[in-house]
Amino acid sequence: MGWTLRFQGVGSASAVALGSPMATIERNGAPWLAIDCGAEGLTAYLAHYGAPPPAMFVTHVHLDHVAGFERLFVANYFDPGRRGRMPLYVPVDVLPLLHRRVAAYPNALAEGGANFWDAFRVVPVGDAFWHDGLRLEVFESRHHWPRTAFGLRLRGSLAWTGDTRPIPEVLAGAAGEGELVAHDCGLAGNPSHTGIDDLEREYPSDLLSRCVLYHYASEADGDALRARGHRVARPGEAFTLAEPRPHPALAP
Repeated sequence: MGWTLRFQGVGSASAVALGSPMATIERNGAPWLAIDCGAEGLTAYLAHYGAPPPAMFVTHVHLDHVAGFERLFVANYFDPGRRGRMPLYVPVDVLPLLHRRVAAYPNALAEGGANFWDAFRVVPVGDAFWHDGLRLEVFESRHHWPRTAFGLRLRGSLAWTGDTRPIPEVLAGAAGEGELVAHDCGLAGNPSHTGIDDLEREYPSDLLSRCVLYHYASEADGDALRARGHRVARPGEAFTLAEPRPHPALAP
């Protein structure tokens, strides 16, 4: 069955009906690595897979990407088979922000005796990390404030931008081997997010042809983006990915 990217949610922060932006890389039909943990995204994830994610990467800490963490803490902490086992990959610049956002409240449990991070196996990551025998790369996106938001690359397979303004110079490398590019894009841009005019102005046609757009404001906006000839993800939709390639320095 190979590799697949399945979107749990595709909407902007206020587009509740479209779900918070979250997706899962699947391998042979099974969830392999979830990306972000918004409230609506986690609800959709649990409804589809029936169990919490086996592993997760966090792009940044705006609440539409991390508001599901309290529920995920409960699901992991009170399951002896999951407590402390789920790899949680967090860029090192994001980790202190994530801690303050979701884990710093006094006493993770009212009864005491538990730290929030006891429920997870937190793995701070830099430019790259290993998951289940494969190397993934991390790149900075351009969202809200420097060094606070990051994308993810599975070489030759997927480049997930996370929330971002256009980053053509970054994607020239991070999506330089034919990857499917899951890209933040709404009908209109703003200082933290890409609009379709930005995308069409700044990206070459080859890159645009590989983009799947998400983080839009309404179903009507999604239809307008499709009418301009672009692929636009819907909640629950899955896209086939190419087989990941090893880093050239690691190839046999």
